[in-house]
Parts: sequence; structure tokens; C-alpha cells
Amino acid sequence: MAGNIVITRAGIKDLAILVELSITTFRDTFGPDNGKEDMDKYVAEEMNAGKLSEELREGNNYFFLAWYNGTLAGYAKVRPNKEPGIESNSPLELERIYVRQQYTRKKIGVALMLHCLEFAQSYGHDVLWLGVWEHNRRAVKFYKQWGFELCGSHPFLLGNDMQTDVLMKRKV
Repeated sequence: MAGNIVITRAGIKDLAILVELSITTFRDTFGPDNGKEDMDKYVAEEMNAGKLSEELREGNNYFFLAWYNGTLAGYAKVRPNKEPGIESNSPLELERIYVRQQYTRKKIGVALMLHCLEFAQSYGHDVLWLGVWEHNRRAVKFYKQWGFELCGSHPFLLGNDMQTDVLMKRKV
């Protein structure tokens, strides 16, 4: 039997659970393929309460929490953002989309992607784009299934390790 998935917008009241979810899902996704020092540095700088609090308070960041049968299972973050080389009148970046490992087969990612696409459309964005680590084949495959196309690359600093994210986009 399929579970009940509910998507809510995160607010400052959700800071503690967002910090924990961000760290857990990021480490689970990238920890096995990256050095501990680089992971620790990135998480300490980018996923701390101060940084996420700023992002939650800034009007252009939208965090969406995915609840599966009442349990927090994943999240996404979108923000209006232009990337050089992506032609668009009103681009929206899908900056983060993560699901707890135990929920990866429960269609949480699908629900989050649908929500982000509906959000983009309802706010007049014409392109949804993202950067994904070039070695994250599972994610690239997921995005291609949603109609995203490769359109470039940009650097991504994980701790002290300069990596490459491939850029992908799709029309909304």
C-alpha cells in the first residue's frame, strides 16, 4: 500500500529538523565517495543553523519538506537564480532535492519534483535548472527521466576538493 506524502513549505520553526535532514541526506548521498575532511568542512560551512536560518529568512529561498505518513522523509530547495549559459527570462534553480535513504523507493523524489515544477509554473518561471555532481549517475538518470537536458557545467567546491557539477535544464 502506498503511503501518504504531504509537501509543506519550511519556515524558521523548522530550522532544527531542516539542519538535521540536510546533514543526514547530504552525508548519506556523498559521504561514501568523498573524503571525510571535505565532507566535514562543507557540512560545517553550508548546513549549520546560522546559514540555514539566513536562507529560510531570505525571501527568495523556498524550502519544501516532504512528509511520508507523518515522518519527515526529504526536502527540496528552489530559488530564482540565473546561471551563465542558461537562456531564460525567468529561471528557477532547483538547488537541492534530497530524500532519506529509507524512503528512496517511496516516490518522495517524484512528489518533490512535481511540487517544484508546479511552483515554478505558478510563479511564471520558464526554466527549471540544476547542477548535479558529474559522478552522481543515479541523480542524472532521475533528472533525465523528468526531461532535463545537459547544458553545461560549473565548478563546485566540496570542502577543499574542487569538483564539477553538470548543469541540466528543462522548460517549465
